[in-house]
Amino acid sequence: MIALEAKQLSDLDDIATSILKLAGNRRIFALYGAMGAGKTTLIKVLCHQLGVTDEVNSPTFSIVNEYLTLSGDSVFHFDFYRINTLGEAYDIGYENYFFGGSHCFIEWPEKIKQLLPAECVQLWIAVDEQTGVRTISCSLTDDAKP
Repeated sequence: MIALEAKQLSDLDDIATSILKLAGNRRIFALYGAMGAGKTTLIKVLCHQLGVTDEVNSPTFSIVNEYLTLSGDSVFHFDFYRINTLGEAYDIGYENYFFGGSHCFIEWPEKIKQLLPAECVQLWIAVDEQTGVRTISCSLTDDAKP
């Protein structure tokens, strides 16, 4: 597991580069953190690094947004905050996204933990309430949660 600190918004470019490098060929990213921790902001930077040209916004009500990169590849952004059952993830065809070879960024993955692929990149964002510094912990397995 690695831990990266974001003292200011501009630190996220280097952090996103490090995360994508660490991920290698892995394309599923589960982002954990409290409301307002910066999950969507980090996803915006990660998408930018991947060449997404679309505006990146949280899919709070639609559950999933699709973005296109400069090369025409799809990137998917999920927000499972509002789902109540695993059946809702099945209803949107989660497996087509998660196992389709595209990058997938997942907010509130704890709502669908049983459905996450084993090779998922786990990202935890913790905020120091005193300083506002975000610590982003990154692990390639689910066995080392901070």
